[in-house]
Amino acid sequence: MATLKLEIVTPEAKVFSDDVDYVLIPGAEGELGIYPEHTPLLTQLAAGELIATKGGVEQRLAIGEGFVEITQTSVSVLTDMAVNEADIDEAAVQEAIRRAQESIRNEKLHDEELATVQAMLNKSFVQLKVKHRRGS
Repeated sequence: MATLKLEIVTPEAKVFSDDVDYVLIPGAEGELGIYPEHTPLLTQLAAGELIATKGGVEQRLAIGEGFVEITQTSVSVLTDMAVNEADIDEAAVQEAIRRAQESIRNEKLHDEELATVQAMLNKSFVQLKVKHRRGS
């Protein structure tokens, strides 16, 4: 069976690189299911859950916003955040949410600062969603 080369890259590191059977990604226009021989495509990512399937085993990652390039043989994800389900520290995420919400309530933030805090909140909520998907 044909596979796809999936690579997920953040500004800090290459987070994932492996051959997979199927990838489900959160696109800006909705979820995209990608099998080998997919029509080439370049599209925007939304923050959400990426699921990579290999040999019937799913690997879940919380990803941030970014872009994805799809060819018939590969999927390249460029994102500002990618965290494997097993690496999500729920206590740290909860604390980040608390601090962000407090910052929004108690501080007069400029538009740019507010957008940054809201983006961080969104990434934190995505991580919690991925972590709680299977009751981890």
